[in-house]
Amino acid sequence: MYEAVTSRDARFDGEFFFAVATTGIYCRPSCPAVTPQRKNVRFYPTAAAAQGNGFRACRRCRPDAVPGSADWNARADVVGRAMRMIGDGIVDREGVPGLAGRLGYSTRQVQRQLTGELGAGPVALARAQRAHTARVLLQTTGLPVTEIAFASGFASVRQFNDTIRQIYARTPSLLRTESGTKTAGTGAATGTGAGPALAAGIPLRLAYRGAYAAREIFDLLASEAVPRVEEMTGEPGARTYRRTLPLPYGTGIAAVDEAPHTGWLDARIHLTDLRDLTTAVQRLRGLFDLDADPYAVDERLAADPALAPLVAARPGLRSPGAADPEEFAVRALVGREAMAGLIEAYGKVLDQPCGALTHVFPEPGALAGADDTALRSLAAALADGVVRLDPGADRDEAERALRALPGITARTAGLIRMRALGDPDVAPDGEAGAGAWRPWRSYAVRHLWTA
Repeated sequence: MYEAVTSRDARFDGEFFFAVATTGIYCRPSCPAVTPQRKNVRFYPTAAAAQGNGFRACRRCRPDAVPGSADWNARADVVGRAMRMIGDGIVDREGVPGLAGRLGYSTRQVQRQLTGELGAGPVALARAQRAHTARVLLQTTGLPVTEIAFASGFASVRQFNDTIRQIYARTPSLLRTESGTKTAGTGAATGTGAGPALAAGIPLRLAYRGAYAAREIFDLLASEAVPRVEEMTGEPGARTYRRTLPLPYGTGIAAVDEAPHTGWLDARIHLTDLRDLTTAVQRLRGLFDLDADPYAVDERLAADPALAPLVAARPGLRSPGAADPEEFAVRALVGREAMAGLIEAYGKVLDQPCGALTHVFPEPGALAGADDTALRSLAAALADGVVRLDPGADRDEAERALRALPGITARTAGLIRMRALGDPDVAPDGEAGAGAWRPWRSYAVRHLWTA
């Protein structure tokens, strides 16, 4: 890890963090600052662990803005599942008891496992995420500071102020001033984010590591786009993907640009309730597979002579997920053409349509009246929780439950596992030689399908 720091190796950004005892600051491995002496360096698996040990975020490399560790998507154990759910905002919405209940463990067990492996418990991990959300809102919108506090998931303004000071060594107002964002007053907190900021959308940089094959993922999304909930505009190389998002507190519209920068994609998110920002960002990161480790994937797959030329032709090819897992499950079963009819018949109309985007996909319970028996069975299983596709779902259990439903073939269940559950190690068609591609079979399959 120290060698990665001395060489400023961006491959490890988000995989671990380092802190400097003499300055009280923690950084990403690629931080451009002068390399500290080894005796003064401490290593932490998460930003929350560094914060918990009294270190504040570096203002130069902004370690809170790095991609997430690829481990959280790959791992099927309780720690990996917990990290995926914390990223989706479960702790903010349901607290630690809600997280533990979804995992099937006691709160004490979850606390012990996360703290033992990651150096921070679920509250601290969620707190670090809230602070990052708050910084984004402070530096990209003119929303009142008090409103940002509650929109970020903090229980009180005092908690918000204390956390920002501790992590960034700045007051919220000073963070905003340094970014050049004009203050929009100090109105009372509402937590709903109604105002000019939503009309313009919240601008975001969605970070990724390594190479990113943007053209291929935008080609795929364009071919799959379902009218009314998705659209692709512009010419190849300069396209924009837009879609609606059903979210815990309201709805959203997200736009992501194809043209990649060095390490990020530009995005804008319009929300009816700002408390959904963290969840919306995480859904987009999953859809575009932005937390992947292309170095590890490409190295593994290039060792196969049959895949080596494909990997060389498309470095950084990603295995996209799904912005709405339940929507994708239905799509995998009925196909794109039938989806358009379902949206017209059962979709929820947006309060304020945005161009060609007019609906959000219906909740599973709304499809109970569908004519197709297999669709009704799937919708009922999703609505009743017999099939769980949330970020913390047990992937093996979900696949078994799916395959027990009428009309769900092994291939359909595999596709749902690959995309809706974001599993990086799935071979839906049982491709020959797939065992040699573990744990990145989903990426190998994507290379074959793309070619």
